[in-house]
Amino acid sequence: MMDMKARNQYLYTLITKRKGYHLKPRKEKSALLSEYCQVTGQNRRAVSAKIRSGRYVRTMKLESGEERRTRSSPYDAQTTAYLIKLWKIFDYPCGQRLAPIIRTELHRLRRFGELTISNEMAMRLTTISARTIDTKLKNHKTKELLKRKYEKKLHPLLYQKIPVKLSSDQGHGIGDTIQIDCVEHCGQSADGTFLYTVSVTDTGSGWWEGEPAMGKSATAIIL
Repeated sequence: MMDMKARNQYLYTLITKRKGYHLKPRKEKSALLSEYCQVTGQNRRAVSAKIRSGRYVRTMKLESGEERRTRSSPYDAQTTAYLIKLWKIFDYPCGQRLAPIIRTELHRLRRFGELTISNEMAMRLTTISARTIDTKLKNHKTKELLKRKYEKKLHPLLYQKIPVKLSSDQGHGIGDTIQIDCVEHCGQSADGTFLYTVSVTDTGSGWWEGEPAMGKSATAIIL
């Protein structure tokens, strides 16, 4: 059996160098394709898709030592640092939202001294695309997510004002801890007035008592 490298080499020779596949009429193309599939045992449709995409040509060029051409990006690490700062200033938007905000608000940030940058850097930031912004911020967003995941949670003031007891903080003797709650009997809809059960539980003994009440108003519950 031929490995993938050998198959690509054979296809590259058969199609590109030896017989000029793309210059031949349809019948001769079909014959060459049949020859390749018979030798390698590959699926005909898969081979046709490979030829159309040109993946085998790129693979052979990389294996032969040809360097892939890369276009130098004008957006360096300093540009990314300013993007991170702008991303935080405007409350962490995505690239599609941040790009137009930068174009309209960057000059105001410079005017009020919130951001000190050169005219060249300002030009870079106002012409950068939304896709490039997302690419440049991708690694930083991952770090921010990990940081938020593992940092200590700070509860809002409302949670700090309401006393919350854990199971270990509650009394376990009879009458030490009594919990009261209302259980709804509304079915699938909570519209209108319906029956509640005022549920009283002693966690120390497990004793429970319930009393029905029509509605959850103060008058109905107290009575």
